Amino acid sequence: MTGPAFFADRTDAGRQLAERLGHFRGRDCVVLALPRGGVPVALPVAWALDAPLDLLFVRKIGAPHHPEYAIGAVVDGADPQVVLNEGLPTPIAAPGGYVDSQVPLLLEEIRRRRKAYLGGRQPVPVQGRIVVVVDDGIATGATMLAALRGLARLDPAQVIVAVPVAADEALARLRDAADRIICLHMPRPFLAVGLHYADFDQVSDAEVVAALASR
Repeated sequence: MTGPAFFADRTDAGRQLAERLGHFRGRDCVVLALPRGGVPVALPVAWALDAPLDLLFVRKIGAPHHPEYAIGAVVDGADPQVVLNEGLPTPIAAPGGYVDSQVPLLLEEIRRRRKAYLGGRQPVPVQGRIVVVVDDGIATGATMLAALRGLARLDPAQVIVAVPVAADEALARLRDAADRIICLHMPRPFLAVGLHYADFDQVSDAEVVAALASR
């Protein structure tokens, strides 16, 4: 069972999402994308809201033998945060010490991406503003939850999570960390984000840089 493809690609998903967010136009918003997959989705949203586009850096901690399955996530900052996905089935759960070994590697990748994508550009200020956090989909919620906890340190006025597709169980994990959640599709059963895109090719670093330059 694969489920329907709701979107032609991430840009199409972003356009559909932007239609649901139009009422935020003119309300001092900042659009933050989770790189890399969230960037092509976030770009049409930023254009529609006439808002700046920036990045919220977070990296998934993949299971030892299932790297696409998030057992947690790490978000960068002066005090990096690790959020773990509790209650994992035994075949997915990580052995002792695994998470501690992954965090430095993921933080190094975050530093690489920040330099590659933003160069010397300073982050867009979010304090006191409406922040729309965009990704291409949410499977477990661990990555987005880590991102939202890191974002909370920056004191935004309001946090909106906006995604094209997600598992309803994952969204339930996020409700206390966001002021509002906007999701276009919550298929049941939820198997994988990519199954709901006709084109779900990996987003390149060059695409991310081009998207940021266009806003």
